[in-house]
Amino acid sequence: MPDKINAIHIRAMQGHVADQVLWGDILLKSIYLPPDPERARRWYEIAAAAGYAPAHNMVGRCCHFGWGGAVDLDAAARAYARAAALGDLWGNYNLAIMTMRGIGMKVDLPRALALFRSGAERGHAKSMNLLARFIEEGWHTPRNPKLALDWYRRSAEGGDYRGQHNYATALCAMGREEEAYDWWDKAVIDATSDILLAMQRQLATHQTGRAVTILDRVAARLRDLGLSSQT
Repeated sequence: MPDKINAIHIRAMQGHVADQVLWGDILLKSIYLPPDPERARRWYEIAAAAGYAPAHNMVGRCCHFGWGGAVDLDAAARAYARAAALGDLWGNYNLAIMTMRGIGMKVDLPRALALFRSGAERGHAKSMNLLARFIEEGWHTPRNPKLALDWYRRSAEGGDYRGQHNYATALCAMGREEEAYDWWDKAVIDATSDILLAMQRQLATHQTGRAVTILDRVAARLRDLGLSSQT
């Protein structure tokens, strides 16, 4: 292993909780070692037992997706809730997603809204995007397009590709196409297939050279993901 990876292992063995989570991440998916999700999960559990909030979030993800053991959505929700209670923004977000979608529990949009708002107000870009969606649609909160646009902007500026796409879509509807292209251009880099396809549908109606250039980049990303263009 490279020295820097070995150093993380040594610090994890010495009881440093942040390095225990990093070592778990390496065991879960690394080019340096064969994947070992069971060992990864044990390291997350060790750090969680010491009260480290990000470790609780990773235990939740293990339970949520069956990494290193069986899928257990109840346990995932409990782990995310512990992470959130300890101030972990990703745990808060993951719990909000489960609550919004009814994963392992009943759908509870007011609770999801409160969780997304809590994360957004503490600077979590993905939570900002979902808070904007709630406000845009008027889901258990007054509909306020201006405020939703502001949260989409903050999400986009925070680096969330979904926020960048949604902000670009809103800007385009306002006739601010050049600004929209700037944000779609950024979103292409990290966007997942669902957002790439949504971008493709939006941009397919534009005839500008800038739109065509971004569409070409979207198509290339889709090919990299093993998907074909829908235009």
